[in-house]
Amino acid sequence: MYVKTYKTGKHFMVAACDKELIGQTLKGEKCEMTVNASFYHGEESTEEVLANLLAQATTANLVGQKAVACAVKYGIVDPNAVIYFGEIPHALYFTL
Repeated sequence: MYVKTYKTGKHFMVAACDKELIGQTLKGEKCEMTVNASFYHGEESTEEVLANLLAQATTANLVGQKAVACAVKYGIVDPNAVIYFGEIPHALYFTL
């Protein structure tokens, strides 16, 4: 999977997606999203690296089976909060 980080002031955002999704447009029942390379394509990452970054994140945007499963496994995202574009999971995470 690819992971890209963004830091602005006190906020730290992690964007992660499964590699095969880069450039694809995902269609849901009411909307669609494009997995844009300029936003998601960062470093190739392992589950452990992503989990460590997510533990520090104030915001995360995750797309794909591997990326979302990692966040669920480490208790960062509630599986009931995951939405789907067809069979592709997407999760957003925010701290307040």
